[in-house]
Amino acid sequence: MQFLDVRTDFAFKRVFGSEQSKGILIDFLNAIIDFGDERITDLTIVDPYQVPPLKGMKDSYVDVKAVLSNRAKVIIEMQVLNVEGFEKRVLYNAAKLYSSQLRRSQQYAGLEPVIALTITDFEMFKDFDKVISYWNLREKEQLVQYSDEIELIFVELPKFKKGEAELRTVTDKWIYFIKNAGALDFIPKTFTELPLLEAFDLANTAALSEEELEVQFKRRDFIMLQQGALIKAEKDGLAKGMEKGMAKGLEQGIEKGMKEGKREAKLAIARSLLAHGITLDVIAASTGLSGEELTSLQKQ
Repeated sequence: MQFLDVRTDFAFKRVFGSEQSKGILIDFLNAIIDFGDERITDLTIVDPYQVPPLKGMKDSYVDVKAVLSNRAKVIIEMQVLNVEGFEKRVLYNAAKLYSSQLRRSQQYAGLEPVIALTITDFEMFKDFDKVISYWNLREKEQLVQYSDEIELIFVELPKFKKGEAELRTVTDKWIYFIKNAGALDFIPKTFTELPLLEAFDLANTAALSEEELEVQFKRRDFIMLQQGALIKAEKDGLAKGMEKGMAKGLEQGIEKGMKEGKREAKLAIARSLLAHGITLDVIAASTGLSGEELTSLQKQ
């Protein structure tokens, strides 16, 4: 058997955001999110998965949205590339989903809670080793909670180090599935829970049409190219800064190299996105480059 790499956004939405994903998503959310003594028993998936158009791959930002049985709204995103401003985009999307509920003449009391669950294939918070972290509004010194209306939850895959034999909970198994499904040739024997088995069925490449297989292959290849461009640009920028910095001092050279590396990474990613037909607005939001810079790159 061969399974999709669930870390790619389209594969992630196929598994967790399809019309047949309801039971899978309920079990996944109950395993990841701490609802206290409650459990989610029902939900509605908003904008279910459809085979995306291949030409240009303009739908570069794909998420899963659901309304839970307790009326809370959840937005789930799988993010592979660590682009500048990403942490602000997470906060913006959560705030936007919260504020968009309010219609003219409606009362603020009618706003329902929003949970933004973000799974990253890179480390976001290097100050601690927790795989799952929860964030909301609290008083700075006493840590008294102001509100739980907007909650940010992050799952950092690189921090999850457990192998198959070390998996003890359903939470462990779900994170293991997302991180490793694309490299597996069989379903692990310890994965006996029905929602997990159904997730493997949806991720099984044998169940995909030729069109879906092509989209998934192109998307994974596209992401790998961006990761390669990012790594190369950072290395080139660091090397360039180091060379110039020799005359001015090693410390200054490293600092300058890092700055140049980040800019070269942005430019490299922008060039690749332009080549794939991604719109300037999306590229600007992803890289932080200005409209003038992108227009100049487009002419080149």
